Amino acid sequence: MNLTTTSLAELERHAAKQDLLLRLQVQRPLNLWSLRLVVAEKISEERIRILGEMKAWAYKGENGLQLDTMRVSPNSKTGIGDLIWAATMAWAIEQTPCRKARLLAIRDEENHHTKLVRYFRQRGFSKTRQVGSSPSDLPIRMVWGGAGTLMTGECKLVYERSLRRLLNSGESIIAI
Repeated sequence: MNLTTTSLAELERHAAKQDLLLRLQVQRPLNLWSLRLVVAEKISEERIRILGEMKAWAYKGENGLQLDTMRVSPNSKTGIGDLIWAATMAWAIEQTPCRKARLLAIRDEENHHTKLVRYFRQRGFSKTRQVGSSPSDLPIRMVWGGAGTLMTGECKLVYERSLRRLLNSGESIIAI
C-alpha cells in the first residue's frame, strides 16, 4: 500500500483480506453529510462484532468536517483505531470539500482529558481553544455536548499519520 495513492476503496479491500468489514453509512439530510463508519469482524454468517466506529458530520466548505464520536472496543486488534482514522479522512478527502476537521476533547475528568488531548495530537490535531462555560461557548457545547479542548487537524495530515501508524505497526491488521 502506498501512502500517497491509497484510497478508501483500497482500505476496504485490505481490511477484507484480514477478515474485517469496513463499512460507511452516509446520509445527506439538509445538505449536510452524516457519517457512521464501522469496523467489524464476522463471527458467523448472521452475526458480526463491532470493533470500532466513528460518527461525524460535515457541511460544504474546507473546514466542514466535525468529528463527534470515536470508539474502539477494548479487545480489538492492534490498528483498528488507525484504520478508522485513515478511512474517515480518506472519505472526507474523496467525497467532500472538507480539508480540515474539528473535534472536542471532552473534559470529564482531568487525567482522561489529558490523555485525549495527547491522543488527538499524535494523530495530527492541534489545540484551537478551551471551551468552558462562557456564553460564547454555548454553541460549541450544544454541538459536542460538553466542555473541553476544541482541536483542529488537516485531513490529509491525520490520514497520513494514521496510515503510517497502521502500516508500521508490528501487529498491523493491514498487510503491506
